[in-house]
Amino acid sequence: MAQKSVFMTYFLWLVGGFFGLHHLYLGRDSQAFLWWCTLGGYIGLGWLRDIFLIPRYVADANEDEQFLRKHIQTVKKHERPPFSMTRFCGMVIVSYLFGSVVMLAIPEDEVANINWNFLMIFVPLACAVGVWTVGNIGREMGTIWWALAAAYAVYPFRSIIDDDSNWFTGMTFLSALAFDNKSKQWRRTPVIKKSLFRRVTTLVLCGLLYLSLWSSYLYFNARVTDSDGEEVKVHEALHHFFTSPWWLDVQQSFQDTWTYAQHHGWYETWKQVIDLTDPHGEQNAYKVLGVSSSSSQAEITARWRALSREFHPDKVKDPEQKSVAQERFMEIQQAYEILSNIKVKRKRRNKKFDTEF
Repeated sequence: MAQKSVFMTYFLWLVGGFFGLHHLYLGRDSQAFLWWCTLGGYIGLGWLRDIFLIPRYVADANEDEQFLRKHIQTVKKHERPPFSMTRFCGMVIVSYLFGSVVMLAIPEDEVANINWNFLMIFVPLACAVGVWTVGNIGREMGTIWWALAAAYAVYPFRSIIDDDSNWFTGMTFLSALAFDNKSKQWRRTPVIKKSLFRRVTTLVLCGLLYLSLWSSYLYFNARVTDSDGEEVKVHEALHHFFTSPWWLDVQQSFQDTWTYAQHHGWYETWKQVIDLTDPHGEQNAYKVLGVSSSSSQAEITARWRALSREFHPDKVKDPEQKSVAQERFMEIQQAYEILSNIKVKRKRRNKKFDTEF
């Protein structure tokens, strides 16, 4: 195998080290993946620490004679790898991250009429994988079983302890402790060299899995806040976005947004953009019912009743037309529900404001 260069490693550390490029060059694929996941080893801390460790990493990759001699002396002195606070904290942090991502990715509400909370059973597995990944970096190794057993031993306390952060933190800590005390050992056999294709394929698949979990969280559980302080889930906002005024006239909207930003600043512009994307579907609902934003609740209700009678599916006999009428009828019902809920919330908020002042 070609010898690794200290200069090249530092260069890669500088241009792509925040995402683990220098570790990939040295064959430390697990560490490269973790640097990518955690943005440089916990928001750049690991990346900065690597400034001092790169010479040792390169010597390890090149199996430098002096490095190996020193390592053999350490192995003879210690039957098992001594405790490292840095590695232990790394196990806890990555375990917490992996478990959190899985927990966040599980939809809070039913999707396709299925309650997905049963997937919480995989959270301890994710925690153990995080511990095991950090524990197997470099010249140390260990099986996942003790970390996995400790994580699942704590998991039942989830139903007893009200605060999720308590049982979850305890699970990650005990999983790391179990690995450090029971699984950890020296790596006494050389790591089997893998082809570049296999290495890249493995990293890409792991990366896609990680990104898919974050995507699930952003789509199903993440929320955006409009200028009134109301929260709406991202997937609902996306659904309404494509019927919003902002999307229907994109070019003009960009020009208006740029002009607004120049006069009001980017924070106010962001709030304006959220409103223009119609996250609640309010503007589209006005359009569906054929009413204006100044219409009263009584006017909206009257219009809804008239349209409901006009497009009621029971009035249509033709199967094809019945399907169209059914779709239109459901659209009218949804629009009325959206506007009614918004009116009620605003009335309640205004009443609270008047009471306070």
